[in-house]
Amino acid sequence: YKKSLDIYESAANSLGLFSSPCLTKVELMLTCKGISDRDALSKPDPCVILKMQSHGQWMEVDRTEVIRSCVNPTYSKVFTLDFYFEEVQRLRFELYDINNSSHNGLKEADFLGSVECTLGQIISQRKLSKALLRPGGTVGKAIITITAEELTGNDDYIELSFSARKLDDKDFFSKSDPFLEIYRLNDDATLQLVYRTETVMNNLNPVWKTFKVSLNSLCSGDHERKLQVAIDFTASNGDPRNSCSLHYIHPYQPNEYLKALVAVGEICQDYDSDKMFPAFGFGAQIPPDYKVSHDFAVNFNEDNPECAGIQGVVEAYQACLPKLQLYGPTNIAPIIQKVANSASQEVHTKEAMQYFILLILTDGVITDMADTREAIVQASHLPMSVIIVGIGNADFSDMQMLDGDDGILRSPKGEPVLRDIVQFVPFRNFKHASPAALAKSVLAEVPNQVVDYYNSKGIKPKVPSEYQSSRQFGP
Repeated sequence: YKKSLDIYESAANSLGLFSSPCLTKVELMLTCKGISDRDALSKPDPCVILKMQSHGQWMEVDRTEVIRSCVNPTYSKVFTLDFYFEEVQRLRFELYDINNSSHNGLKEADFLGSVECTLGQIISQRKLSKALLRPGGTVGKAIITITAEELTGNDDYIELSFSARKLDDKDFFSKSDPFLEIYRLNDDATLQLVYRTETVMNNLNPVWKTFKVSLNSLCSGDHERKLQVAIDFTASNGDPRNSCSLHYIHPYQPNEYLKALVAVGEICQDYDSDKMFPAFGFGAQIPPDYKVSHDFAVNFNEDNPECAGIQGVVEAYQACLPKLQLYGPTNIAPIIQKVANSASQEVHTKEAMQYFILLILTDGVITDMADTREAIVQASHLPMSVIIVGIGNADFSDMQMLDGDDGILRSPKGEPVLRDIVQFVPFRNFKHASPAALAKSVLAEVPNQVVDYYNSKGIKPKVPSEYQSSRQFGP
């Protein structure tokens, strides 16, 4: 008994527990590395749920925030627990990929694995790293690291407000989308994330929301402890050579641009007689003089921008990325006007039987909204439809007005569209859905748009010659 008591006293002294012989409060901070998504075509949106065993049952204690499209998350959420030295407190950390549409619920989330340990194990080591146990009981490559720190007993909170002015514009297609991270300098010279603000979209002079943080979390009660403040300028697409870029070409996994292109293109190409598709880009500096262009041919052949099939478009896109300097802003009116010019020429042909579908893939909020509205209103008189797929996690609320589902779109001068020709869909809504679901959503309105146009012109569809022949031998 004396030996056990000596061990207890030694442990209590090292942990600073004599201020409360049976109880102290500890904070747990989490990071993960090497998370692999069950959906191989996209990055996970990870969230960790902390559970504690009570009377043989696992009960949820708390959960972290969801970090979008990240395989190595560092969570700002801190778990605060009561630590009892004399008890075995079993913990379970469950990792989930949270679906955007599940509103943090777990019914539609993907379970990626878990780690079990005791609170005593974490505290004794201060920092505990364990491999994730995947569904089925196999050990995965992902690592969860849990760092523990004892609270000093100071429950004071500090209220902080941050703003910035004249930030550098790091975004190629619009203004920067900055957020703020505050790190505490630990005794071992490492940095610990204390707080992450919200992201202020498209703003070089952001004002972040006022927030409260405990002095324990911020500086362990030490008012002289150094802090680091860092501002993240998240470029809308990022460097295509970086794996975090929306344009990154993975050797085995298509990025979101390619997934959207193939899903929609494979449907449309069945209705194109020659299977040749002109492909254009916008918002980039292009060779040889690297001037900004908003309607350049992806194959760099302005005289013949057509690509052979959807696979040809994919190959041209992949080939052009290393030769470009992504820039901005996100102006799509020039592209709409370019296709409208082709559609206008078709109107004056004898048969006027070609219909144009423009698929626009963009991750940025449109910066030429007035010109875009004008271009769409004029295009509504022509044989064409416009499909816009929003890539990434930008705020696309302003884009919804281009889709006439909620009212009649008008030009800046007040002229209404003749007919609804625009369909807008955020790709993130279909991250966990099949390509067919995305294609069905974006193409659902096209048949009626085609019929409405030709009905308005009094043009009846031609019966294909092969169908006429088949009718001669039909019942």
